[in-house]
Amino acid sequence: MGNPIEFTWPVRVYYEDTDAGGVVYYANYLKFLERARTEYLRDLGFEQDQLKQEYGIIFAVHSLSIQYLKPAVFNDALTVTAEIIDKGRARMTFKQMITKDKDNTGICSAQVSIACLNAETFTPARIPVHIVEVLSGS
Repeated sequence: MGNPIEFTWPVRVYYEDTDAGGVVYYANYLKFLERARTEYLRDLGFEQDQLKQEYGIIFAVHSLSIQYLKPAVFNDALTVTAEIIDKGRARMTFKQMITKDKDNTGICSAQVSIACLNAETFTPARIPVHIVEVLSGS
């Protein structure tokens, strides 16, 4: 399993990711960030569907702050990072960054708050102890 402190995920910009100006459409950066968080959990041994089946929980974005720094364009190779910077009983906060591989240019940075929810009622739920232990590197 991967390091629970920092995770990186490669992304290639496809034509479908760009807008009429030829740059990545702003909302598509959110998809890149989501993929990195999902792959981070997968790398730690947690599949989203299994979390729902085994623990009765889902993770959902509660809030986010994003800063767009430079544009990414078609065919750029990007690296997306995900790092948990804060954990509560029913939430986690990720610090994320997207950089261009070619020259390590910062494309955008974000802070994303994730809520743990009961999969049936969509109300806040405590993050299971086993997951907290793995996320803490125990």
